[in-house]
Amino acid sequence: MILSVSRRTDIPAFYSDWFINRLREEVVWVRNPMNYHSISQISLAPNVVDCIVFWSKNPQPMFKYLDEIESKYKFYFQYTINAYEKDLEPNLPSLDERLNNFIYLAKRYGKERVIWRYDPIIITPKYNLEWHIKRFEYIANKLKDYTTTCVFSFLDVYEKNKNNLLKLAIKDITRDLMVEISQKLKPIADKNRIKLKTCSEDIDLIDLEIKRSCCIDPDLISKIINCKIKAVKDKNQRASCGCVESIDIGQYNTCSHGCVYCYANYSKESVKTNCLKHIKTSKLLLGEKEKDDKIHEREVKSLKDLQLSFLE
Repeated sequence: MILSVSRRTDIPAFYSDWFINRLREEVVWVRNPMNYHSISQISLAPNVVDCIVFWSKNPQPMFKYLDEIESKYKFYFQYTINAYEKDLEPNLPSLDERLNNFIYLAKRYGKERVIWRYDPIIITPKYNLEWHIKRFEYIANKLKDYTTTCVFSFLDVYEKNKNNLLKLAIKDITRDLMVEISQKLKPIADKNRIKLKTCSEDIDLIDLEIKRSCCIDPDLISKIINCKIKAVKDKNQRASCGCVESIDIGQYNTCSHGCVYCYANYSKESVKTNCLKHIKTSKLLLGEKEKDDKIHEREVKSLKDLQLSFLE
């Protein structure tokens, strides 16, 4: 099993105490996003968790637990670093602090295990193409010795984030503009020895030598755990997503970064209400078991292909 922690919220930033409690007890309960009273009980035993993928914009609160986690589990980080100001990302530490935290992780656990995400790319009169080129170059120069890969994507507008984005005068990113942006970013990445990849984009940029990324990456995981894994494409993700199957233990409307473009938060009020329900000793991210809840044990198993690894 590959554990996603988490596409739905920033667990390293806000729920690291809860997460370490779940690992220590080797079990977590996860509510079904489509059926509130349906709860999956998921084993977190080290023999079934092949790798943990952390998604974060500020993993610093989890640093104190990483050595303990590393003693039983393997992991890597999908670490988002943009350079937007407080109008888009109001509750993040300074850019330099986030860069320093990125460098700390890379020095301690290896640069292959910290993937830089520059996403989403948003074009407005304030954050125009020239602005992105300048800021991307600044970040790439800082991280050139501390990561091998940068994953980028363009803003997707959903019903969930549409209202938050209306006042920003966002420019529609056409295919031609996608190509132009990619053409500008690629030589910067090359100069800094960073592989540039797209995330869940339909556009084909292979002529620019930009491949599609696989954020839950079986090849990277196999390298990290020193064993081949057998995993299929994640059917719950978009067709353009290359990720393999994983189990996500997060919950929507629980991230306090407050990023205006976020697809995982419906409203500030919901986030505030939900955060008050968090109990770090609970098996659930929010609250405790309720009387109408039904708990189902989800079958999980290791994806390691021990026979293939042995033969190779």
